[in-house]
Amino acid sequence: MMPSLSAGGGRPTARRPRGGRWAGIRDTIARVQDPNRTRPVRIDADRQAGTVSLEWADDHTSTYDTVTLRWLCPCAYCRGEAGQPGWLDSNPNLTADQTRLVDMALVGSYAIQPTWGDGHATGFYTFHLLRAQCPCPVCTDERARRHEDHADTGADERSTPHWHGGQR
Repeated sequence: MMPSLSAGGGRPTARRPRGGRWAGIRDTIARVQDPNRTRPVRIDADRQAGTVSLEWADDHTSTYDTVTLRWLCPCAYCRGEAGQPGWLDSNPNLTADQTRLVDMALVGSYAIQPTWGDGHATGFYTFHLLRAQCPCPVCTDERARRHEDHADTGADERSTPHWHGGQR
């Protein structure tokens, strides 16, 4: 990808090929970077049903059961840190208390923080994470398709620059 100067002689702009594979990539990037995808307009934590639902500004809804949500915990204890595996990497059998939602707090305007029945409350689940891991069938299929598309990339294409400028 060669930078070119804009018509006014200002900052360089990147020229990308039109159509083909790039058209799909541009559409995906635009969709993923849409701020409405990660801006919830309603969050409902139903402790009785064991679900957490987020309605997004783009009219999509993500509903998590508490077991799935606990497995997504992004904290250092659960995910690990400094190259060490986290507790969830040991594939534990989660108890009823470990998946029982006790409370839910909003963290600024970017995350939620559940408190679990076992007292665990250090995970900040960002809205980006929750949207990226949406368990609905449409989002699950889209992630699988993107994974397949990425796996199908041939060796010739890996040597060409990726859309962000780096190598594949």
